[in-house]
Amino acid sequence: MSDNPPDISHDQYAVRLQKLQELRAAGRDPFRASCGQTHFSAEAVRAYVEGQDNTVRVQVAGRLVVFRDMGKSQFVKILDQQGQLQLYVKKDLLGDATYAAFKKLDLGDFIGVEGALFKTKTGEITVRVEKYTLVAKALRPLPEKWHGLTDSEQVYRQRYLDLIVNPESRDRLLKRSRIVASLRRTLAGRKFIEVETPVLENVAGGAAARPFVTHHNALGVDFFLRIALELRLKRLLVGGIDRVCEIGRIFRNEGISRKHNPEFTMLEVYQAYSDFRGMMDLIQALVKNAAQEVNGSLELKHAASGQVIDLGAPWRETRYFDLIDGAVGAKLSAHRGDPAKYRAEAAAAAQQLGLEIHAGWETHEIVNEIFSKKIEPTLIQPTFVTHLPKELCPLAKLNAEDPGLIDVFELIIGGMEIAPAYSEQNDPFVQREMFEQQIGEDRQKMDIDFLIALEHGMPPAGGMGVGIDRLCILLTGAESIRDVILFPSLRPAEAKPS
Repeated sequence: MSDNPPDISHDQYAVRLQKLQELRAAGRDPFRASCGQTHFSAEAVRAYVEGQDNTVRVQVAGRLVVFRDMGKSQFVKILDQQGQLQLYVKKDLLGDATYAAFKKLDLGDFIGVEGALFKTKTGEITVRVEKYTLVAKALRPLPEKWHGLTDSEQVYRQRYLDLIVNPESRDRLLKRSRIVASLRRTLAGRKFIEVETPVLENVAGGAAARPFVTHHNALGVDFFLRIALELRLKRLLVGGIDRVCEIGRIFRNEGISRKHNPEFTMLEVYQAYSDFRGMMDLIQALVKNAAQEVNGSLELKHAASGQVIDLGAPWRETRYFDLIDGAVGAKLSAHRGDPAKYRAEAAAAAQQLGLEIHAGWETHEIVNEIFSKKIEPTLIQPTFVTHLPKELCPLAKLNAEDPGLIDVFELIIGGMEIAPAYSEQNDPFVQREMFEQQIGEDRQKMDIDFLIALEHGMPPAGGMGVGIDRLCILLTGAESIRDVILFPSLRPAEAKPS
């Protein structure tokens, strides 16, 4: 018990604490180790046999969330993993003393009950309680049903309360679990092997992102929290694992937004003897299967635009520079062979579109700012954007017809990137050159061991990353990445902005 009870304006904490002390004085344990449970709530409802009241017996358990006192009987509801279940508690069945003790329970308490199923006059499947046990006493009151958890910060900081009082949050949690399970089933059906690779890395590679740094005391060296799964998984291609995948946490020490959290979940897949077009087929199977399993439909409502996203229709494919030229109203791509002209035209186009650019930006960064700010948000229906500038990804194969481009796609749905995919670079000499261009003089950022692995030979492959959190935003209709991550990154409650 806390030495410093919470400072709350009402006396519910004190009242509940007194009830706890009375239970202990009477020799009753208010925090039991376990209780019998044969069914979850939804399973109990499904177990009822129509027309056979009181023939199916169940043991269920959960948190008390509804009380309807009718004097000598009560209708209450408990909440468990699958939802709410109604219980009918009658004085005649329990006896005077047991019924009196039941009436002293509070909303939020956990109980286990045993009884038979029946259907009420209103058609609700209900448990007629014959025995009950208090298994955990709640000392703090739950938020009020209608006026409770409205502060968004409290929703994220006290997610457990959000899950109790907001059914839509519980539904998103359950859908997320089913989405991940669907992805795993689809991949297993295509003979992918799921693995686990290190979170702590000597070199932060596989993406262009600022890492988190930590120190290993025993080894006396700094490690980086991984910013991508790619380089470890491609080593496994070298080792003969032809279809490999991992669902893992990624850490990037960067900004927070509606689509970004410093800690997020990524699925990465690599398939030998395939390419970025093979990944097009795979991502359509992954997304469609997940949508069908969790929503029962391939149509989604895009909240921001009101459009219906049709995953069942043919997915559009278009080139990156075709979109850029369309957005700027000129043939910007025609100047790619003249670096000075290309940069000047790109900067002018960005300024004309009202974008703020920085003097130190390279041309491809300016052009990509146009894409990310003015084009990507307009791509609501599934769109494969292909053949990006090579500077945007040093790990992809160069296009045979135009070595300034790479054989890649970015899948955009609902105005946000869901999955980038590449024809993976397996030429160790080209890969070294691309790394050198990316890192400049900072040689410590080059993963030499990965280059040595490539020199042992890596088969041609298609590779893809799928942002699990963004896919969950899409398939659950959430407004923000914070709504699909149970415990998003937040400033400590006591800390104040500097």
